[in-house]
Amino acid sequence: MNKLLAPLGVFLLLVLSAPDLFAQEAAGPNPGNTAWMLTATLLVLLMTIPGLSLFYGGLVRSKNILSVLMQCFFITAVMSILWVVCGYSLAAGTSTEGFLGNFFGDFENLFLGELKLDSGDDIPDSVFITFQMTFFIITPALIVGAFAERMKFSAVLIFTILWALISYCPVWHMAWGGGLFDGAGDGNFLMAAKTAAIDFAGGTVVHINAGIAGLVACIMLGKRKGYPESLIAPHNVPYTVIGAALLWVGWFGFNAGSELAADDVAGYAMLTTQIATAAAVIAWVIVEWLINGKPTAVGAATGAVAGLVAITPASGSTDVMGALIIGLASGAICYVCATSLKRKFGYDDSLDVFGVHGIGGIVGAILTGVFIREGWEHPTHGPIEGGMGQAWIQAKAVLFTIVWSAIAAVIALFVAKLTVGLRVSDNEEDNGLDQGSHGESAYS
Repeated sequence: MNKLLAPLGVFLLLVLSAPDLFAQEAAGPNPGNTAWMLTATLLVLLMTIPGLSLFYGGLVRSKNILSVLMQCFFITAVMSILWVVCGYSLAAGTSTEGFLGNFFGDFENLFLGELKLDSGDDIPDSVFITFQMTFFIITPALIVGAFAERMKFSAVLIFTILWALISYCPVWHMAWGGGLFDGAGDGNFLMAAKTAAIDFAGGTVVHINAGIAGLVACIMLGKRKGYPESLIAPHNVPYTVIGAALLWVGWFGFNAGSELAADDVAGYAMLTTQIATAAAVIAWVIVEWLINGKPTAVGAATGAVAGLVAITPASGSTDVMGALIIGLASGAICYVCATSLKRKFGYDDSLDVFGVHGIGGIVGAILTGVFIREGWEHPTHGPIEGGMGQAWIQAKAVLFTIVWSAIAAVIALFVAKLTVGLRVSDNEEDNGLDQGSHGESAYS
């Protein structure tokens, strides 16, 4: 009898303990969402190394390609460490008391001292932190294109480190960390209290922020020698096209990954990203073809980046028609700003950081408020209907980001100028930064 009852007892014990086992499994990270976010993190890192590196590297002259690659590569390393030391705490930390809580997190998570192996969240904190680290990496790397071929390497490091801390981290906190833009802050004259701007994946945080800093940097640094009188043409267009292709692929991690889940919103973000990018390529090439008589590969590659930039803030909230219009608008407007506007005002934005990221980000951020998908809900404010009211909220967030980033860039550049100086010598600029700054050459 005991031999018969023993298996029955084991069976009953398993049945009775099953709910606890399932509950323990449910309390851990979601395997599907975690796997997707691990993949998205790798895709966004791919955008900087090698995507952005090749895109920029092909656009500069052959004597400066290694300097651009080195800047992007070393910024990747520096920003990775800076993010875990204090960047993440400043950006994503709990809002500090009073007015400053609109702009900064606290210092409680320096060196990720509060990170735990088992956070109990849908995706591990370590994955979220690393995913956001890749954003922190690419944003200052984008700015490199504005002052390419003429800034000291030491000045690049000082500028990007300071700017990342006093501009990127606060704007991140304003948009996503309970600060000014996401409706949780106290508000000020530019952003009414408890109103929420929409920035799904970084239109203000990454692109407008970087684009404005790039514009300030190229103006303060001055033009390259010979610009615009002599032709400063890309030395390797295939590199640029390959880099743009890697950016296009990686951007699905950037946009769809910002949902932080493998769900229907992530799928929609992927779809709208592809539509807007394709539309921007077509718009840029058609406008270029009509004006200059020939469509160029550099134009197609740059148009793709313009569309990717513009759809970033709207990718999770817009619909197919919205993505199409945002893509067409960004392709045409960014072309004009990267050519005619730059010539009219005479600034030397070497690789069109402001013309593509700054202008594209502004276009996308404002149109995000116009084209809202039916049934979409803001994470903190619930249902939002697109229209001029939301577009005005978006415009105020854009304006605030422009002012904040510009002031931060001026401060960071002045510090770099006073400590190491900003610009390389005339001789180094003539011979190229590859030899002058790094003692090597890509071509014998």
